[in-house]
Amino acid sequence: MRFAPDTEESLTFLVALCNTDPSASRGGDDELATVGQLQALLGRFHYTGRVDGDEAELRDVHRTRALLRHVWSFARDDAVEAVNKMLRDAKALPHLVRHGDLDWHMHATEPGSPLAERMRVEAALALIDVIRMNEMDRLRVCAADDCEGLLLDLSRNGLKRFCSVRCGNRMNMIAFRERRADGR
Repeated sequence: MRFAPDTEESLTFLVALCNTDPSASRGGDDELATVGQLQALLGRFHYTGRVDGDEAELRDVHRTRALLRHVWSFARDDAVEAVNKMLRDAKALPHLVRHGDLDWHMHATEPGSPLAERMRVEAALALIDVIRMNEMDRLRVCAADDCEGLLLDLSRNGLKRFCSVRCGNRMNMIAFRERRADGR
């Protein structure tokens, strides 16, 4: 499955952001508990524009993370309503931009807009592509018993089940031990 490069990048960021939540993190800790952790996350992606770097911004990003985790598992028609609301609330106006080493891609907020608002709008733009292509089933929650991590399945066959190799290996080991105990 191939989405436009900016859509894939936005969805990949969305997964990374949402998987900092305590319910999805490996140790059960909030991996976005500090402004420094937020800045480190942003440094791994091509995020441009205003970053205040304060606690108020971090709280707003936490609210955005919770909203996006919730929207991730919506059915297609329910996602439409959420996406439209995110765009409407931000008074989004899509436009093409090119900056840094990135080719033309879409933004819908100004660079001076609050960081969390830009995150919501970029997620909404990416989700528009997913919805239009009827590929909501590519957005999943990890199939591991004790993991709530999100995953984006960009595989050709659409069979990715785990958020990480770690979860996949752990579940395969559990299945192996169960088969072994059953004498198979």
